[in-house]
Amino acid sequence: MPPIPRRDLLKAAAVTGAAVPFSWLLAGNAPKAAADSPARKSADEPVDITWLEDGGLGAAAGSTFGVPWPKGAHPGDRTFTLTTADGKEVPLQTWATAYWPDGSLKWTAHAAGEGLTGSAYRLTTGKPAAPAKKVTVSESGGGITVDTGVIKAVIGKDGKKLVRTVTRGSTEIARDGRLVLLRQGGLDDGDQGSAAWERFDGEISGTEVEQRGPVRVVVRIDGTHRKGRRGWLPFSVRLYFYAGADSFRMVHTITYDGDQNKDFIRGLGVRFSVPMRDEAYDRHIRIAGEGKGFLTEAVKGVTGLRRDPGAGVRTAQVKGEKLPDPATWDQRVTSRLHLIPTWGDYTLSQLSADGFTLRKRTKPGHGWIAAGGGRRANGFGYVGGVSGGLSFGLRDFWEKFPAQLDIRGAAGDEAEVTLWLWSPEAQPMDLRFYHDGLGQDSYPEQLEGLQITYEDYEPDFGTPYGIARTSELTFWANAATPDADTLVRQAAAVRTPPQLAAGPADLARAKVFGGLFAPVDRSTPAKAKIENRLDFLFDYHKGQVEQRRWYGFWDYGDIMHTYDGDRHQWRYDVGGYAWDNSELSPDLWLWLAYLRSGRSDIFRFAETMTRHTGEVDAYHLGTWAGLGTRHGVQHFADSAKQQRISTALYRRYYYFLTADERVGDIMHALVDSDETFLVLDPQRKVREDPDYEPDPHALSIGFGTDWSGLAGAWLTEWERRGPKAKKAEARLRSTMETIAAQPNGFVQGSGLYDLDTGRYAIDDEPKVSVSHLSAVFGLVEVCAEVIDLIDMPQFKEAWLDYCRYFNATKAEQKARYGADFGSLILVQGHSRLDAYAAVQLKDDELAARAWRKFTEYHEGDGYPDTTTSWKTVELEGPDVLEPGVEAAWVSTNATAQYGLAAIQNLALVGDKLPG
Repeated sequence: MPPIPRRDLLKAAAVTGAAVPFSWLLAGNAPKAAADSPARKSADEPVDITWLEDGGLGAAAGSTFGVPWPKGAHPGDRTFTLTTADGKEVPLQTWATAYWPDGSLKWTAHAAGEGLTGSAYRLTTGKPAAPAKKVTVSESGGGITVDTGVIKAVIGKDGKKLVRTVTRGSTEIARDGRLVLLRQGGLDDGDQGSAAWERFDGEISGTEVEQRGPVRVVVRIDGTHRKGRRGWLPFSVRLYFYAGADSFRMVHTITYDGDQNKDFIRGLGVRFSVPMRDEAYDRHIRIAGEGKGFLTEAVKGVTGLRRDPGAGVRTAQVKGEKLPDPATWDQRVTSRLHLIPTWGDYTLSQLSADGFTLRKRTKPGHGWIAAGGGRRANGFGYVGGVSGGLSFGLRDFWEKFPAQLDIRGAAGDEAEVTLWLWSPEAQPMDLRFYHDGLGQDSYPEQLEGLQITYEDYEPDFGTPYGIARTSELTFWANAATPDADTLVRQAAAVRTPPQLAAGPADLARAKVFGGLFAPVDRSTPAKAKIENRLDFLFDYHKGQVEQRRWYGFWDYGDIMHTYDGDRHQWRYDVGGYAWDNSELSPDLWLWLAYLRSGRSDIFRFAETMTRHTGEVDAYHLGTWAGLGTRHGVQHFADSAKQQRISTALYRRYYYFLTADERVGDIMHALVDSDETFLVLDPQRKVREDPDYEPDPHALSIGFGTDWSGLAGAWLTEWERRGPKAKKAEARLRSTMETIAAQPNGFVQGSGLYDLDTGRYAIDDEPKVSVSHLSAVFGLVEVCAEVIDLIDMPQFKEAWLDYCRYFNATKAEQKARYGADFGSLILVQGHSRLDAYAAVQLKDDELAARAWRKFTEYHEGDGYPDTTTSWKTVELEGPDVLEPGVEAAWVSTNATAQYGLAAIQNLALVGDKLPG
């Protein structure tokens, strides 16, 4: 029997829930059903690694991936090796990203590049193979030189040139890599265009080599954009190099620190100069359109002329090959070469998610002519000649519009390439607060906004000061103009960077993230029904991104909160019902959905959300650094700035799966975020004590959304062994101890926290203060993790009590605590607390209650069986702007909590599912 294609194997595995062992991909055997799947691997068995999407590495430089390990499986100094399906060793670089408390490896990161030619790999213990061409780093004078064995890049330590030169062999391919910012001091809201532009250049404040090979090198560059005495818009740029690669990757982050009423970004870009050595007819321009589409031209074209230079000449130019000596051409062309225009300037502008234009001109001072256009450009191009040139690309080009690619001066001695993250041809970036707050100047008046638009307004709180955005770019130093196939592969690698990954079975067996997920299982009709609904909800939200055009530089990666059935539209303009900003943890739902399924589309959706919510929905500078903003019409509009949005719990998954340094920065910055409670009291507008003033020795910090955010940062720093790991561990343990010591444990609701000691004061009197929101921003997940890591019976008991009694009857609550919990909602989402307690206490009645609460009807709560048909309805004009579908009963809150409850209940008490 011929081998079964890998795509079919993975598809079958997704349906059955079975893992895809290395042997199947090697021998082509079909997977078994989940009920008949191979026995669980032991802790020290190899891990199967495959590409997230089909196609392998393509034209990318390399891939970095994370793998979890069961507690005690590997000592901290264990080494690993990677082999292909036919047994060839792949050079590998390994480092630990997390440890179990006993010092054994919890997560490892692995970088590979050279030798990644197959579709399946095996990660085992052993001495790793060394690359044939190691990537090396050397420092001298004011520069850092990175040599991949194919290209060399000299990186600046000061000044304005981040990348001074990029050479391949003895040929300089690019130089003067720099950052460009255009500022406009005002907006022309009328028809008079008078606002002046200013140019600022990125200036380096520091450069650091974070990783030195032998397979992967990472260099970090920090600075600000400067003109004269003013420096603003700080940046952090990381450059990634892999052994044997002819390319490098850039991760570019800016943090907005301007005045929203004066500092309008007109253009934001990355610019390189490219030497042009070849004759004009041997210089080539390649600009990608949509799919595999390309503009394929020469600076001086010899095709389509009235006189024919010869078929061989024309064919060679189109292919990007060196042309024969013009003396061998038809002399009617050769003698008139000087009369053929040279086209030195090209611009592709993507000013919306649905259209791009392409134009060119001979040189500045001359008119532009249209060169084409289309819908969604890939954000990729090439400029150079037969002696070498630069390929360049910007990821999420059309999704994060307005974007632009410029080539200038290709007919001269040096071309200039600019990848505009914000196109100067678009309207200036306008981050002003969208309304005046309706004149509200006191807390009672401000709270009235919640009663009508569900957004909490407060003067001066709707500020973008301190929000950030990260972009990803890739550059290739080519020895010659690439052929068409190579260009297509390069463009594809920009759009979807190839990612290696372990499968759901190996992720689950490590028991990381609290053991709250298990591989997809459709082995019974009841389980299949839930799995189908999980798929429906993800597919619907994914489709709504496209249908509703949730794209744009600051918006891409978020989804809307609530639907307006009357308008057949999400409530994009209605206060707190608009952008979701991680409300009720869709980030957690998506990452757990990926971990259990291995679906690439879920990974990419969650990746995009992590980039957005960790950057745009949180503050990284200024008064509220370390806090995030509650959902609203603008991502920064609501006055509620809280830990529940900025929490590291939403970022951990992506970090451990990819070792992404930028996300690591974000999580590390949150270690001291308990200090934010001195700056801003999250309960200030609803606190019953009007005389409360933040005191560093008596900060009122809740045990729910507040503590879970703090605990997530402390846990992550501790297990990563970060610079503040000892402090983080101490804070985690001391708060756990003092929550457990409260008269009613978690049910006490909050306590007075001492910033110096990291402990809560123990209340003298028991109280009952339970909110339906306390456990739905990561508290469930972080408690499961810390209970697994830290042997503290009193804390475990306090948490299990909360789990047992949230969904209990009021009579049961009153019997246990002296008072009931009041009228609570989100019962379905909290069914996973019942499931967790059922496993910990070995209580079948709690398991039964978990499934009962998951399925029974509660008004306004979740998606019980009886309330919807789980279908969409077709929409068309004039009811809507564009045809599409709706499921008016879907809300993001309910989706996130249904998804988390379904996933965790199946993992914990799936064997107790009725039917």
